[in-house]
Amino acid sequence: MTSRRRQPRTVQALRTTARLLLAGLLVVAGASHLTWGRRGYRIVVPDWATRLLRTDKDAIVVASGVVELMLGGALVCLPRERRRVGWLVAAFFVAVFPGNVHQWRTGREAPLMRTDRARFVRLLLQPLLVAWALWSTATDAAAGRTHGRHR
Repeated sequence: MTSRRRQPRTVQALRTTARLLLAGLLVVAGASHLTWGRRGYRIVVPDWATRLLRTDKDAIVVASGVVELMLGGALVCLPRERRRVGWLVAAFFVAVFPGNVHQWRTGREAPLMRTDRARFVRLLLQPLLVAWALWSTATDAAAGRTHGRHR
């Protein structure tokens, strides 16, 4: 019985650690979109995105960087909204996926994505990022429901 009580605390500690790491990843990615990687990330933006959004590639890169910074901050600063923020982070990862596919298909280099292999691996990691966002922001009640328990 004691181990059952400790397990949820351990799982919650793992979720908290994973959430903080995800927040750090988003903040670093957002900062790179606004600074050292800004020029390189323009390459990732598909031409159709500029037509659809009626803006230029630089504006899309800057906007995505700002969104990453805000989401990373929200993961840390809005603990009561963490589930909603987790869904927003997951949706963001889904929204940027077409840009990652575009970069892989065109073979264009961007920061940290200099080889076809790196670009392809990133595609495979994208669903893991979505899962990471959702798992790390699950509340105790939501986590309990997924295992058939009700609290």
